[in-house]
Amino acid sequence: MIDVQQLQHAFRIGKRGQEKEVHVLKGIDFSVKEGEIVAIVGKSGSGKSTLLQIIAGFLQPNAGAVHMKHQNIAQLSEKERAAFRLKNFGFIFQNFQLLPGQNVAENIELPLKLRGESPVVRKKKVQDMLARVGLTEVAEHYPNELSGGQQQRVAIARALITDPPVILADEPTGSLDSQTEREILTFIQQLNEESNITFIMITHDDEVASIAHRILRMGDGLLLEAQHAI
Repeated sequence: MIDVQQLQHAFRIGKRGQEKEVHVLKGIDFSVKEGEIVAIVGKSGSGKSTLLQIIAGFLQPNAGAVHMKHQNIAQLSEKERAAFRLKNFGFIFQNFQLLPGQNVAENIELPLKLRGESPVVRKKKVQDMLARVGLTEVAEHYPNELSGGQQQRVAIARALITDPPVILADEPTGSLDSQTEREILTFIQQLNEESNITFIMITHDDEVASIAHRILRMGDGLLLEAQHAI
């Protein structure tokens, strides 16, 4: 489903005229099959967040390719990458990234608005999604009125609302207590089993990674090892 080939990326840091290149990715190769949960594990600075941003099309690599649906995402224009992202990816973030001035239903609805779907279609899809993730009773609540687990469920619902084939998750339980973390991880497993959604998660936590079918370990911009988990 996704084929990452020889990805390389570097950032320039320092004062103008005294910049130096920091090589964050040094030739990354791996593939993700449809319906897999893949965890990319590494310490801070290992390159895993940069890798996820390149897969999502937020960054263009210095070299290499990311193939999905016969497209090399890395070679698309910024406008084309944005359209491809909206159609093919959902996103879950550590800090939820919910809009504080919009209620639960409005936060979930946002990607549908970006896609230009009609109000009638949006309303039906949001109602169905609220029921699916168990948030119907808090549809009109605002993010600051929810628990951490509820906020992450809203974020997951927003990621799912466009029926993307792939969910990219950046430390999806990093802001949650251990009990709520387990609930969210169980929910991710259920979504994967019921809908065959592909998940690519980055994490530094082996417990989070334990729900994955496959674990890729990164360090110093390199893929160090791959192992099967569940």
